[in-house]
Amino acid sequence: MKAIICAKYGPPDALQLKEVEKPTPMDNEVLIRIHATTVNRTDCALLRAKPFFMRLSTGLFKPKNPIIGSEFAGEIEAIGKNVTTLKAGDRVFGFDETGFGSHAQYRTMPEDKALALIPENITYEQAAASTEGAYYAYNFVNKVNLESEQKVLVNGATGAIGSAAVQFLKYHGANITAVCNKKNMELVRSLGAEKVIDYENEDFTKEKFAQENDKYRYVFDTVGKSSFGKCKPLLKPGGVYISSDLGYMAQNIFLPLFTKIYGNKKVKFPMPINCRKIVHIIKELIEDGQFNTVIDRTYPLEQIADAYRYVEKGQKTGNIVITVEHEN
Repeated sequence: MKAIICAKYGPPDALQLKEVEKPTPMDNEVLIRIHATTVNRTDCALLRAKPFFMRLSTGLFKPKNPIIGSEFAGEIEAIGKNVTTLKAGDRVFGFDETGFGSHAQYRTMPEDKALALIPENITYEQAAASTEGAYYAYNFVNKVNLESEQKVLVNGATGAIGSAAVQFLKYHGANITAVCNKKNMELVRSLGAEKVIDYENEDFTKEKFAQENDKYRYVFDTVGKSSFGKCKPLLKPGGVYISSDLGYMAQNIFLPLFTKIYGNKKVKFPMPINCRKIVHIIKELIEDGQFNTVIDRTYPLEQIADAYRYVEKGQKTGNIVITVEHEN
């Protein structure tokens, strides 16, 4: 089979398209013929092994698994003898939270991991792009006590995480302010934002409020480009700041401990949990018409290095999809 091989950490130029052995499913696994995958921020971090400490789990000097890729969608080609809930021919999509294995024509996946049947109303490309951003976005929402009509600001509302977060917040009835660039203002409104701030012309951290109660209950920085210090004035007493990034000197790991004790505005870190549950929640929301995948560009597998370069610019809207062709 064809696969994109990352033999060493480095820039996108380090990626090579090679022929490798097709995997064989174990007794509890399924073999998936991949039709679409993605390139996302997680993949870019794995490619360059940044932050450095991630090498403790991914491989100290080179990736333990040379095939990167977390999201996928395809068709089950074969199943292990102990698999009971899936069968050959099923259209499936999923997310591998280790970040490896999906940039290839085939991959295996345990039956009990983050794997679900593709809703009938979406394509392989839409399915592949529906999990990574939503997985992390759900863990923003899951860390707070969200109530209807609470004011929430989402910075980076058109990224993979941000566009999913806006939709989850809309589903829960929140009053959403979205921060994005001018060209995507109508997009975020269509996803559920009631107010949109164009960051190219306005610094959202300088927003003025008539009274304290007009401020936000939650600020979700889904691109990690701000900080608690800058966003703290936007929060009402008891408000919470959450970022997708570790922050300067990994401050967002430690601030939850300090702000839990001092002050009346808190920081929480969206440590992701329960990947399988979240994929099935996404499936149900898609089927109910409550979640739509945002796709920016599509590249063939052979041009995946270009996709990485584009994602690393930090300007993508939603998701970048990789199509995977098969000869028969």
